[in-house]
Amino acid sequence: MSAIPPSQEASTMISAPILRILHPKLESNAAELVAQNLQTAARRFEINTQRRVAHFLAQLAHESGFRPLAENLNYSAEGLRKTWPRVFTEQLALECQRNPERIANLAYGHRLGNTQPEDGFKFRGRGFIQITGRNNYTRYGALIRQDIVNNPDLALQVDVSSLIAAAFWLENGLNQLADEGGIEVVEAITKKVNGGTLGLDERRRYFLLAEQALGSSAAGNTQFIEGSP
Repeated sequence: MSAIPPSQEASTMISAPILRILHPKLESNAAELVAQNLQTAARRFEINTQRRVAHFLAQLAHESGFRPLAENLNYSAEGLRKTWPRVFTEQLALECQRNPERIANLAYGHRLGNTQPEDGFKFRGRGFIQITGRNNYTRYGALIRQDIVNNPDLALQVDVSSLIAAAFWLENGLNQLADEGGIEVVEAITKKVNGGTLGLDERRRYFLLAEQALGSSAAGNTQFIEGSP
C-alpha cells in the first residue's frame, strides 16, 4: 500500500470512486456530491491524514452508507420494550407502536436537553452520524454556524450533514483516537460514535477497505479494490 503523507489534505483523499468502493450501490452523482462536501468538512475539522480519513469513512459507511438519514422510530411494541424498557410498559408499548412521533416524544422527552413536549420528535436522530436532542442540535449548530435548532431538517442536507459529522468527529477526540492505530482502535472509535459496539465487524471491514482504497488512490488507481462488497 502506498501511504499518503500525513501533511496531505483530506481534500485530495476523499473522492467519489473511494465512496463507491465502500458502497458500490451509491449512484455516481450522489457520490460526487457527498465526496465534495465531505472533503470540505474534513479539511475544516482536521480530518487530514490517511488514517483519520480511513476511520472517518469507515464509520460513515456503516452508520448511513453516505446518505443523510433520519432516525427510524417505527417500532413494534416488542421493539419498544427491548429498546426502552424503562419508558414503555407493555400497555404503553401497545398504545404507541408504529407511531414514531409519540415514541420519540416519550423516549427522548426531558432528556438530552429536550424541554418542550414535541422536542423528542423534533430533535430525533438525523445525519451521516446521527445527533439527537436539543443540546446536541444547539452545540453542533453553533460549531458549524447553521441554525439546525429552528430548522432541524437541515441536518438531512448533504452539506450540513457532512459538517455535523466532521464536527462530531473532532469534538469527540476521534482524530486523536485514529492517530493511535489502525484496525485495533476501531472498537474504541465505534464506542464514541455508536455508544456501543453495534456493527463492529462491519466497521472493521470498512476500515480495511477504506485504508486500501486510499492507498490505491495515492498510487493512482481506484478502479478496483480486492474485497469490495
